[in-house]
Amino acid sequence: MNNLINSINGLLWGSVLMYLLLGAGILFTIKTRFVQVRRFSMALKIMLGSRVTDCSTHVSPFQAFCTSLAARIGTGNMAGVAVAITMGGPGAVFWMWVIAVLGMSTSLAENVLAQLYKTNNGDGTYRGGPAYYIEKALGQRWLGIIFSIALIIAFGFAFNSVQSNSIAAAFTGYGIPAEAIGIGLAILSSLVIFGGIRSIAKVAEMIVPIMAFCYLGVALVIVFMNISELPAVFTLIFKSAFGLESAAGGGVGYMVSQAMQQGIKRGLFSNEAGMGSAPNAAATAHSNHPANQGLMGMLGVFMDTIIVCTATASIILMSGVMDGSSATGIELTQLALVSQIGPIGQHLVAGAILLFAFSSIIANYYYGESNLRFIFDNNWLVNAYRVAVLGMVIWGATSNLPTVWAFADASMGVMALINLTAILVLSGIVVKVLKDFDDQVKAGVTPVFNRRKFPFLDKTMDADVWTEHSSGPVDGADKAQVKRNPVAGG
Repeated sequence: MNNLINSINGLLWGSVLMYLLLGAGILFTIKTRFVQVRRFSMALKIMLGSRVTDCSTHVSPFQAFCTSLAARIGTGNMAGVAVAITMGGPGAVFWMWVIAVLGMSTSLAENVLAQLYKTNNGDGTYRGGPAYYIEKALGQRWLGIIFSIALIIAFGFAFNSVQSNSIAAAFTGYGIPAEAIGIGLAILSSLVIFGGIRSIAKVAEMIVPIMAFCYLGVALVIVFMNISELPAVFTLIFKSAFGLESAAGGGVGYMVSQAMQQGIKRGLFSNEAGMGSAPNAAATAHSNHPANQGLMGMLGVFMDTIIVCTATASIILMSGVMDGSSATGIELTQLALVSQIGPIGQHLVAGAILLFAFSSIIANYYYGESNLRFIFDNNWLVNAYRVAVLGMVIWGATSNLPTVWAFADASMGVMALINLTAILVLSGIVVKVLKDFDDQVKAGVTPVFNRRKFPFLDKTMDADVWTEHSSGPVDGADKAQVKRNPVAGG
């Protein structure tokens, strides 16, 4: 069984998905006219102005953004970067940046589609994601079900057990039994997940900014402590990426290929652009225009890889602990922190893992719930799923998980393969919706989405979404109102 899973992972992640994800990123970058560059500042403005929604029962765009970040920013941002640098050299960081910049456009595309084809829960909230737009836009419910099953396995069960395991491992030095950590984590998680998407979004809105800014604050302290070495670190990253610091010959080609492979692979695992996970959070937002959440999805990739992963890379490379050390993964990051700020570094890593992993657990859980409701919308079944997730959290804290990791990678690979195929087929819709957004920006109004302007979309979307601004063309009075109330919408 293990050999079969490893063979599937080798095929998917060794060649097929790497080229498909790169190709999708390049295609969407071109078709959207480099949206990640030309609309980056607007994305920041939308994100900063999206915390307030016109109704307390709604999930705000900022809450949806934080929920997606909660799943994205996890232990991989500390351990994964360390592995990439260990196996691919400092140049792997450069290729992580490259895949993140390209992935920003892919993330926009999948988030736009998730918003277009979301489902109204009837209580002021929405749900959606790849399974939903695969069924509604492509008419392939069976394929959506396969995607949902793969996501539930990977995010609902496997990755949550891995996150729990990471927390237990981080606290082994404190004399706390792994069983106690698992049970405590399950109790804490239950207080959030049984409250549904509103509860999850509110907790994510509180935790994510705190954990991100605290971690970045520590990284900045270390950078300022070693500010004179900063130019040399960036020079090392760029030279290593292209083998310029090595002797000529076959060794250079191997080192460059390793840097590319590790950087691209770890970058994709970290920011999840194109995987089909983040759109499940994006669909929950109550927004003016689908492109709004698409732009915020771009920022999620940027925050995860360009900001947080770079912070970890800076901590490791500036510390110099790689010289003569065989440590890798989270151990390497921990050694780097301890070498710079003393024994408190070990406690900071443990605290960061606790916040990163806990926020990932609650967000991963919701991704699974949304897809379970796609297959069979039954409250009893959802409650059974919640109990099963909590069981996996307890089990994961005390177990050895290499097989779980391998199975999760295979499930995630199936997700990405299905989702990328879908968004590439639906790329024309993304381009048209983004053009509608751009045209309104050029006209000097806050963009709102009128579904009646898109007859094909109007027929394939649910009848009870995107209705607030869709009774007809937006006239002058409506434009004035939209300017006054920039976050109202469907």
